[in-house]
Amino acid sequence: MKKAGLIILAFGLLLSLFTGFNYVTKEKIVEIGDLEISADRTNRASWSPMIGIAVMTVGGILFIMGGKEK
Repeated sequence: MKKAGLIILAFGLLLSLFTGFNYVTKEKIVEIGDLEISADRTNRASWSPMIGIAVMTVGGILFIMGGKEK
């Protein structure tokens, strides 16, 4: 249980430090017969750092409670 708590704690830290990422999609603009025009569009996926803090809290609780098992 301690190991799982430590892994969740580290994951929460990463969520707090990195609050999003960018990805690229290819979008078709015009298609006329064999002629095709497309464009790359950059999109962003982001989340609040508070989610990372909440995950760190859960991981910390699991880490502390994992040490009390016999």
